[in-house]
Amino acid sequence: MTPLADLVRAHPFFAGLPAGMVDLVAGCGANVAYPAGGYVFREGRPADRFFLVRHGRVSLEAFLPGRGPRVFQTLGPGEVVGASWLVEPHLWSWDARALDAVRAVAFDAVCLRGKCDADPTLGYALMKRFVPILVARLQEARLQALDLYGRAS
Repeated sequence: MTPLADLVRAHPFFAGLPAGMVDLVAGCGANVAYPAGGYVFREGRPADRFFLVRHGRVSLEAFLPGRGPRVFQTLGPGEVVGASWLVEPHLWSWDARALDAVRAVAFDAVCLRGKCDADPTLGYALMKRFVPILVARLQEARLQALDLYGRAS
């Protein structure tokens, strides 16, 4: 079986991160699995982890009053799910649901925030990786909202 640090190192999100930093991050990780249709996390609940998707697809869904849940992005292998662990109050902003059976590496947020606080170089390296993801997710959600609300009724 492949050690967790090797799985983390092989994931595109961590490409180019020094091996010592990968080992620190991997120390906060664990393999997880979700069945098709199961929720990875739910809006408003504590954002206590983030995930590297290894297999399967995860939908990011926002609840729209009067319209129900709407998928605004679908993520798959090689992508990252969850960034709310970074920003107080550390609550999920939307739902994430497994569309297929999903296998991922989940990282404990408290553990990882502690390591980032103790090693600002690690924290900065992770922020440089998360900020583009956050910007892309916000842009995707904005475009979805424009498409949804921009149509004539």
